[in-house]
Amino acid sequence: MIRLQADPIETASVVAEAAGAGDGAVCAFLGTVRNVNAGKPVLFLEYEAYAGMAEREMERIAAEAVARFGVTKVEIVHRVGRVEIGEASVVIAVAAPHRAPAMDACRFVIDTLKTSVPIWKREHFDDGAVWVEGGG
Repeated sequence: MIRLQADPIETASVVAEAAGAGDGAVCAFLGTVRNVNAGKPVLFLEYEAYAGMAEREMERIAAEAVARFGVTKVEIVHRVGRVEIGEASVVIAVAAPHRAPAMDACRFVIDTLKTSVPIWKREHFDDGAVWVEGGG
C-alpha cells in the first residue's frame, strides 16, 4: 500500500496491511496536522503532489528500507488536498521480525520522504497562506 489519497487515512488498515505472521514488530508513524506553527495559529493544511512521480519515489524509499534494514514490509499513505487540524497527513507502517529494525526503518522512511518526494505543504492562517519547505 503505497499511495496518495484525498480521503482521511484509515490508520488501522495501513498497520494491518503491514503486519505479517512472522513479524514481531510493527512500527507506525502518524504525521498529524497541528494547530500552531512558529507561534501562529494554523487553520488547516493543503498538500499537493506530483502524482506518479511521488508514488514511484515512495516505492523506491520502501524498497530501500527493506534492503537496508531487513524489514519485511513498508506501507506509506500520504494525503493530498485539504487536511484538517488533528487529521493524519501521512501514515507509515513498517513490519519486521524484531523492533529495532522496524523502528530504524520507520524513521528512515519519514525522514527520506520529507526530503525527496515531490509533495508540497501549504499552511493556512487567518491572514493568508504560505508554502512550507520539506512539506512531505
